[in-house]
Amino acid sequence: MIKRSGEPVQYTAKAKINLALHVTGRRTDGFHLLDSLVVFADIGDQLHIAPADQTSLEIAGPFGDGLRVDDDNLVLQAYRHLSDAMASPLPPTAFRLQKNLPVSSGIGGGSADAAAALNGLIELWQIDINADRLSAIALSLGADVPVCLNDASCRMRGIGEELVNIDHFPVLDCVLVNCGIGVSTPAVFKQLSLPIGQAAFSTMGDLPGNDWIEWLGQTRNDLQKAAIALTPDIGQTIVALEQAPACQLARMSGSGTTCFGLFNSPREAEDAATAIAGEHPDWWVVATQVGSSD
Repeated sequence: MIKRSGEPVQYTAKAKINLALHVTGRRTDGFHLLDSLVVFADIGDQLHIAPADQTSLEIAGPFGDGLRVDDDNLVLQAYRHLSDAMASPLPPTAFRLQKNLPVSSGIGGGSADAAAALNGLIELWQIDINADRLSAIALSLGADVPVCLNDASCRMRGIGEELVNIDHFPVLDCVLVNCGIGVSTPAVFKQLSLPIGQAAFSTMGDLPGNDWIEWLGQTRNDLQKAAIALTPDIGQTIVALEQAPACQLARMSGSGTTCFGLFNSPREAEDAATAIAGEHPDWWVVATQVGSSD
């Protein structure tokens, strides 16, 4: 059911970080099976949503030039998919996206934007929809959209639809670095050359009760080697993080090209970000925090 609302809404589409990402197999339909620890950063894109005379999307921000306003944009796709699922079409809606995150960078920017659009449309038009139906719509938009819609530290399995929230996950100090070169997610998975129907690498195993950094050191990102083969600059990004004096762990997020380094304190993260940005002024470098103490 759709009710009229006149108040615009704004959502933050937070950066999604895969602290660990194991590929556990490939289904007969071609989709890869994953086992991943997902957390969210305190930075992201901003999506403003308001009633309008006709549906439109405006894109601005430091990475706005990397996106086109066309039918493939995930914000507009989210609008269409949700509208198609309703008994009556959604009213015309204007979207304004402030693109603060790099494009095609393994931190769920487009998926987070789609999730923000779904949440914003539900609030704006006061839509009554059950969680299972909404999750199905999110998955139809992409494997990372359900976890971005969930927006909580969690273990993600299956093709992205199996989510188990992690209570009391710690806040971790982090530096995110992107070398400015995008990489295609389908190309990275293709580089794995995993036959259909075949099991792959091991799962993450049992989650720890504490000492997450030590546990993460025993996990992997199974897409990292494949992504580096396509974009060698990712390897240079990881080395830059590893060389920061206080870095505890450095790894690629998702299918790349953004990499993260974990640190003991906000000061150590800030110092590392300043040093890396100074040596690589063309890279996107930001100190942030990931996870949640909830």
